[in-house]
Amino acid sequence: MSLHGDLEPIYANVLARNPGEPEFHQAVREVLESIGPAVDKHPDYADAKIIERICEPERQIIFRVPWQDDRGEIHINRGFRVEFNSALGPYKGGLRFHPSVLLGTVKFLGFEQVFKNALTGLPIGGAKGGSDFDPKGRSDREVMRFCQSFMTELARHIGEYTDVPAGDVGVGAREIGYLFGQYKRITNRYESGVLTGKGLIYGGAQVRREATGYGCTFFVEEMLRARGESFDGKDVVVSGSGNVAIYTVEKVYQLGGRVVACSDSTGYVRDEKGIDIELLKYVKEERRERISAYLEARSDADFVPGGSVWEVPCHVAMPSATQNELTEADAIRLVRNGCIAVGEGANMPTTPEGVRVLREAGVAFGPGKAANAGGVAASALEMQQNASRDSWSFEYSEERLRDIMRGIHARCFETAEEYGMPGDYVAGANIAGYARVAEAMLALGLV
Repeated sequence: MSLHGDLEPIYANVLARNPGEPEFHQAVREVLESIGPAVDKHPDYADAKIIERICEPERQIIFRVPWQDDRGEIHINRGFRVEFNSALGPYKGGLRFHPSVLLGTVKFLGFEQVFKNALTGLPIGGAKGGSDFDPKGRSDREVMRFCQSFMTELARHIGEYTDVPAGDVGVGAREIGYLFGQYKRITNRYESGVLTGKGLIYGGAQVRREATGYGCTFFVEEMLRARGESFDGKDVVVSGSGNVAIYTVEKVYQLGGRVVACSDSTGYVRDEKGIDIELLKYVKEERRERISAYLEARSDADFVPGGSVWEVPCHVAMPSATQNELTEADAIRLVRNGCIAVGEGANMPTTPEGVRVLREAGVAFGPGKAANAGGVAASALEMQQNASRDSWSFEYSEERLRDIMRGIHARCFETAEEYGMPGDYVAGANIAGYARVAEAMLALGLV
């Protein structure tokens, strides 16, 4: 898709200033391709260089993380925090611990986070961070030592009114606990609101673990409802089998659908009777085994090593693993097999070519910045509870999450209609998020 004439030089400048960061380039272009109509409608945004300022992070922090393993060997990892935009509130976004983490990775995630957080309607800006540290195979004590070293540097850059990190890939309740403990030790403050995703016993919130998967399913439910459909009787395929995927599977069942396949990095499991959610939780959360271990208790299911889960026919596809996992060929296969809706549970899991195929085929496509905003929405709700020294029930928290996701869907749907692109959730999400951030930036002046 071509860019609006006024946006071509802006994108060229992004490429020149950020070499070797293809994921960041992809994320920026995906937004710029959508907001041309908003550029025409709001020339004051262009005069204030809003787009150029949004594409440049307010702050990029890179630091060394030295730590010692159980054998006494010293390791050096690299830590990142990209504080992208704080026009709407304190920076908010997760930390990712994975060997693939580079500055470009964090920048793409932080850029997406700005728009995602804006769509929630909550007062939070956008950021992302992490490290190329791999917690897999490391002991609890090794993970603790790494987290303590990581937070020793990060602590000076965060705070409940400045920047509020959360978990992401490789950063769960264990890591958040170690990070918070070190922050408390360094600052001598019990500042609960400085991190989200905490354990329930020390300031965490109900539904935080389930939020991204539940939220994505709620968003897809709304997309289906807008077409006079529902999850009832629908076969669903979910990629991944981590936190997001597991709770997507759980909520799909609660809404009347049937999940017939899920995956991990080794391949996928297909179960025509429907994936057994309790067995999946046991294999992945308790035993922490590969997905193939599912067959030990369900011998009539099939495991396809190295295969693409998108080979399995379905009505609804929910990519919930990693970026660029659903390709053009996968999208063509989904369309041929009768898929009517795709909800992105992961960040940018569909390639640009795949998105084009789905949109042109009329598939209801929920982009990650809208569909997977449940995680950050629940984090913001955790911040509210921490600020008021309150604790909400699971049922009340889930209802708040559902209301937020319905609001995001309505915002995207109505914006797409307003700009003459009915049913285009990509355009609706990008324009709605961009406009909200732009208005706040104009109000704050040249900062």
